[in-house]
Amino acid sequence: MSQSQQQPALSKCPGCEEPPVAGDLFCGACGYDLSAVPARPGDRPTMAITVPPAAPEAAGAEAVRWPAAAETDSSDVPAPVHRPSDLPGTDSGGRPLSEQEQVQEQGTPVGSGPVGSGPVGSGPVGSGPVGSAPGPEPLGRPEPSASAVRHDDRADPDAAEHSGDFALAAPDPRTAEHAAAAAATPAVGGKVCVACRSGRVDPDGYCENCGHAQPRERDHMEQELDAVAAVSDRGLRHHRNEDSFAVSSTALPDGSPAVVAIVCDGVSSASRPDEASAAAANAANESLLESLPRGTHPQQAMHEAIVAASEAVNALAQEPAGAMEHDAHRHQNAPACTLVGAVMAGELLIVGWVGDSRVYWVPQDRSRPTARLTEDDSWAAQMVAAGLMNEAEAYADERAHAITGWLGADAYELEPHTAAFKPDRPGLVVVCTDGLWNYAESAEEMAAAVPADAQEHPLRGAQVLVGHALDGGGHDNVTVALLPFAVRPQGAGSACETV
Repeated sequence: MSQSQQQPALSKCPGCEEPPVAGDLFCGACGYDLSAVPARPGDRPTMAITVPPAAPEAAGAEAVRWPAAAETDSSDVPAPVHRPSDLPGTDSGGRPLSEQEQVQEQGTPVGSGPVGSGPVGSGPVGSGPVGSAPGPEPLGRPEPSASAVRHDDRADPDAAEHSGDFALAAPDPRTAEHAAAAAATPAVGGKVCVACRSGRVDPDGYCENCGHAQPRERDHMEQELDAVAAVSDRGLRHHRNEDSFAVSSTALPDGSPAVVAIVCDGVSSASRPDEASAAAANAANESLLESLPRGTHPQQAMHEAIVAASEAVNALAQEPAGAMEHDAHRHQNAPACTLVGAVMAGELLIVGWVGDSRVYWVPQDRSRPTARLTEDDSWAAQMVAAGLMNEAEAYADERAHAITGWLGADAYELEPHTAAFKPDRPGLVVVCTDGLWNYAESAEEMAAAVPADAQEHPLRGAQVLVGHALDGGGHDNVTVALLPFAVRPQGAGSACETV
């Protein structure tokens, strides 16, 4: 039975866009032939127009012949060829294969079967002959990328020579990455880059792998012994660390221990301040380690250590061989530094200093009074001592930190200060540069900044104090040494003698 085709209902005339009257064959406004409008095509939303029809199932039917792939693409490389492993378990029509067919498919060499008889090509990209037919893409499977690199696992690595597969153009990145890291790893004992963690650092301080400049060794230093710990940091504003420290321990003639802490601060306005502080710290430490075991009184040993440190700094100003004669002002800007030290020997605490670095006493019982054990060699201290200013006014002046005593060839006169104390209770000795006490100037402020467990964990306490200065701005180099002082309470007051 035939059925007349119904004209599609139009909302607007194709000619003038006026709404037509239902049933009219011509537009009443412009006369457009509405019967000429083509009928609406049948709806086939699930038909994929790019998928070829399935192969005929009838016996003897001609197999589907896929168009040959182009010989080269736009980059002049062979066109990609699908491998059987790309479409596992399907034939050219997208039908599942039996297990026997799958085994035969994996072992079929390139081009061994007729076109359309099965998937073509068993090698990687470019391994098949030019123009060989690629296998079809089954419906519903994502199309593999033509530029993707495959890395097939093989039980026998030499099987590629007999299978017709070409070797991959690029090495397996998983293997290459480990090989590159192993090749870049420095030899045992070499310095490893802090940035890439694999490159070797050359003598100039740069990584040979990534070129990253390495931090200098003195930018941050830490050292911990059984009874003393010290931390030094460059700070946040200076381009180098001009502070230095030395901590050590030895034994007195009676076998009792002696602990030493020396902290030096280079004078930034002088030349080579970092060398001056390092030379002074090492010389003072070596002098104490030599004199204390001989039985020299700790206070006399501290005085001799400061003199030895001064001589070491003075030696830096001596004219080197081949120096230019026009360098006549080298002595006026000679290397210089300050020094402060503490020695715990027996029941005595000996401190010595030249400059404005300080020593604080923080008792373990924080309810007891704290104290500053040194007096600054500075303009502010002189104003206070002369009664011309109070301490708040003096340290608010811009000249407050101008030092009046230091170690160096251009110092007016060396005046080492030493003092001996006999604490009657356990506590903590804080030896520091002005990079720390600028942010905890009074004894009470310093005690508040010292963590409660610093007596048991001096290194952690020193790290916390350096962090306190950095959090406050870190305008200067920061160095601090902590010496826990343990005594049995005797009920007697402290004895003090100052020289």
